[in-house]
Amino acid sequence: MRTPVTRRDFIKRNLTAALAAAAFPTIVPASALGRAGEAAPSNRIGVGAIGVGPQGRGVMGNFLRQADARVIAVCDVAKRNLEAALNQVNQHYQNKDCATYGDYRQLLARADIDAVLIATPDHWHVPVAVAAARANKDMYVEKPLGISVEEDQLLRRTIQQHKRIFQFGTQQRSGSQFRQACELVRNGRLGQLKQISAWANASRPGGSTKPVTPPADLNYDFWLGPAPDKPYTDGKAFDEDPPGTWKTWWYNYDYALGFIAGWGIHPLDIALWGHPGMMKGPMEVEGKAVFPTEGFCNTAIAWDATYRFADGVIMKYFGTPNGYDQITPMNDLKPWQQKFGRAVDHGTAFEGSEGWVLVDRGAIRTSPENLVEAKPGPNDARLTQSSNHARNFLDSVRSRAPAICPIEESVQGDILCHLGDIATRLNRALKWDPLKERFLNDAQANKGLAIRSLRAPYRLR
Repeated sequence: MRTPVTRRDFIKRNLTAALAAAAFPTIVPASALGRAGEAAPSNRIGVGAIGVGPQGRGVMGNFLRQADARVIAVCDVAKRNLEAALNQVNQHYQNKDCATYGDYRQLLARADIDAVLIATPDHWHVPVAVAAARANKDMYVEKPLGISVEEDQLLRRTIQQHKRIFQFGTQQRSGSQFRQACELVRNGRLGQLKQISAWANASRPGGSTKPVTPPADLNYDFWLGPAPDKPYTDGKAFDEDPPGTWKTWWYNYDYALGFIAGWGIHPLDIALWGHPGMMKGPMEVEGKAVFPTEGFCNTAIAWDATYRFADGVIMKYFGTPNGYDQITPMNDLKPWQQKFGRAVDHGTAFEGSEGWVLVDRGAIRTSPENLVEAKPGPNDARLTQSSNHARNFLDSVRSRAPAICPIEESVQGDILCHLGDIATRLNRALKWDPLKERFLNDAQANKGLAIRSLRAPYRLR
């Protein structure tokens, strides 16, 4: 078993370009010659998993169930995650063939790996994905994308340049009710679209700020990577470590935008899927938010962002309670419950001149009620059908056709999250050009798009 690389080893090996992987050899995937469903060893898609905490192992389990794929390597900077992932893979295949790595670059250098699953902490998503594209690997990347818009743009350019297949972890596109809702909108079954509402769990407040020694099985320096060099605190990287704590990096701006992107990308992606025209002309975005004033967590714990699109459609985006007990107009579910007869902690609703549709992970509701039973007409636009996100990705790896969440649409959805975050932080109206991907006449807002300062020796470009 390979062990994680220590900081001393890291320096000795003179890895001064930790995030650059342009020197990887060009690899022709063995999977390019295969057919979907075949499981012959010579024709399997070799998969490597980078970041195998609970979320990564959950998604990896879906890959394990695909007969024409083989998970052959796992990578993580925490030994507990590596051991859990190794046991999961070896128990599934009933062997001991899976390799382990503490450094993602070693995994990417393997010629027998065709595709990678990336489920690291958010601040590592784009750096690892860029390296994977430069290593000519196809990739499934957990949401959200970058911690800046410029990171998203860099990843898109790199994916396109290297002609890689990309799948975003917005799995709701592989849910039949979400596809049905978006087809109703796209085919005019609601009449003229007027308003979109999207809501998701907001960030959580609290978290310890007292410096402690990092867990012994965590390579904390590598976990930080390009992020600021700050002390470890209880619960920063793991739930229940120590007992009673909960993972806090999700809600800290050094490592993530918080749930305005981490959870919110799901309903916003469905809003975009149902109404892609929102990104075809200038828009105005304004918002307000509540940010914690104490504790480790410092991202929005409630928000209300409004997007006004060039075609006249308005989108309202809210953050719902997640440990923040104060109910305000920014996070109160009652108005949606009264309007739609249902509103759980997440969802997307489209309202038109002749009806509405609400969809979440538990239900689809329409008005009029029988609209949900409407059958597609012969001339109706149909969206890509997928019932399994990993399966759709692997089929795309073989066919080279775009996955259901291609990089172009993934960046657009992620940008919607960034716009909401920037608007709520500046607390004023902003004008956005989706074609140039810049704010209009607003230097301060445009500064918020830039790649953040990276801790030496890390670099992205």
